Amino acid sequence: MDTQHPVADAELLIAPGCPHCPAVLSALADMVKQGLIGRLQVVNIAQRPDAASERGVRGVPWIRIGPFELTGAHGGAELRDWAARATDPQAHREFLVRQLESGELDGVIAACRRAPELLPALVGMAADLDTPFAVRIGIGAVIEDLAGDARLLGVADALLALSRNEMAPVRADAAHYLGQLGSEAAGARLREMAHDPDAEVREIAAESLADL
Repeated sequence: MDTQHPVADAELLIAPGCPHCPAVLSALADMVKQGLIGRLQVVNIAQRPDAASERGVRGVPWIRIGPFELTGAHGGAELRDWAARATDPQAHREFLVRQLESGELDGVIAACRRAPELLPALVGMAADLDTPFAVRIGIGAVIEDLAGDARLLGVADALLALSRNEMAPVRADAAHYLGQLGSEAAGARLREMAHDPDAEVREIAAESLADL
């Protein structure tokens, strides 16, 4: 196997009587045989309800392929596509947009906590004013949930870069995010942003400094 392109591992939660679980299980098992995923862990939540509660799972089949977490019926072609793009930043973005537009905020928060490699795509979307409003709201909610978390420090440089964006609405969002970061560098940048040419940016920077 090419060690430079490792395949993703997968996890599947199923339950008796689930109409879609057998087909998803069969598709994932075939992917293991084909070498498209490296390992598949299957848990019957009727016997191990703790597995569902630990993951915040509310429905089955629940599927994790690499950083991607999905619920419900998904065909083999779609599952193979997610597996093939488990390390693709563009796929990370597509996953986050899809989930947030579908109202799966709790699922995105959980996925980002388990797979922090999703966070750069999340911050990248905040720099794009064409990102749908519902998604932008979700981005803020995820970052707020991770306030003070070491995972958020992994995108500290990206958040600082966001604060220097030429578009004032992006800088305003960044001022709020930096308050959640809580680092010395974030505080120093917020003090600079308190003198930003844009009034909203100045206001949010001041609020974030007060929170710090």
